[in-house]
Amino acid sequence: MGDAVREGDAQAFAELTDRHRRELQVHCYRMLGSFDDAEDLVQETFLRAWRRRETFQGRSTVRAWLYRIATNACLDFLDRRHRQPRPLVVPTVSRAAKPGRTSLPQVEVPWLQPYPDRLLDPAAPSDGEPDTALVAKETIELAFLAAIQHLPSRQRAVLILRDVLGWPAADTAALLDGTVAAVNSALQRARATLRQHLPRRRMEWSTTTDPSHEERAVLQRYVEATERGDLTALAALLSEDARFTMPPEPTWYEGRAAIVECWAPALVGPAGGKDWCHVPIRANRQPAVAGYVREPGRARYRALGLDVLRIEGGEIVEVTAFPPRVFAAFGLPLTR
Repeated sequence: MGDAVREGDAQAFAELTDRHRRELQVHCYRMLGSFDDAEDLVQETFLRAWRRRETFQGRSTVRAWLYRIATNACLDFLDRRHRQPRPLVVPTVSRAAKPGRTSLPQVEVPWLQPYPDRLLDPAAPSDGEPDTALVAKETIELAFLAAIQHLPSRQRAVLILRDVLGWPAADTAALLDGTVAAVNSALQRARATLRQHLPRRRMEWSTTTDPSHEERAVLQRYVEATERGDLTALAALLSEDARFTMPPEPTWYEGRAAIVECWAPALVGPAGGKDWCHVPIRANRQPAVAGYVREPGRARYRALGLDVLRIEGGEIVEVTAFPPRVFAAFGLPLTR
């Protein structure tokens, strides 16, 4: 790492480690599912690294050394919090499950938060470090983040290091102070659990990072229908078995009719008649929109929520709505 760093040169330490900040934040976010917690744990990682700078002996890269510290910081955090996904409130269901279709477990991850796409590129090392692929959709989308929260913390770490980051089993075992056999066993268990919590068509999703023309078109129609208060147009955009969730609220709606019924009061009911404004954004490699509303007689729009859409075959199959407190991460104001 250099004598200057070991002797306490803070500027040299920052120059050497800051280049990895983005990818370490993504790593912590995958481990924790929370943008706010990931930011805190990155700061904890660099604080631990500074305090333990003498422990870097040069047998691995600085990047691998920092990943070890970040992973263990996340494991310590998870050991303290004991977070577990919890059952959702019984929803209003507009249809019976289709024969032969296995529904996903109806649970919520109340700490789940979206991640701004603007922070995903670049999230890779440079200046002589091994190249890291751009953060692909399948490794950062909300459905994947929610699914891995069901894994025990060490299994989660193994799955991320092995299947997402592509680390060899030996390197993963060294990072976790375990054996290759234990890592391979944990990986198999993690994969089996993950399959139970991912949407049925998840393995067919694109691994690209850019929004498709189809996604952009559907998002635009979603915005226009919402601003018009057009429930018929919104219903036409939703798949028959679409799902709507609102973390951290323990409520969900499944099915086109149930979702439209939930949305109706805000658009055309007694609380309707509002003036809507939407800002298209990207979150977790998915189309998203920040919604603002202006009450009658008011001069300014206020933030209402941020919707992240999952789109398959030209239909919206899932809408995850987050409260205004996530706007800051996207550089969005609370009023317009």
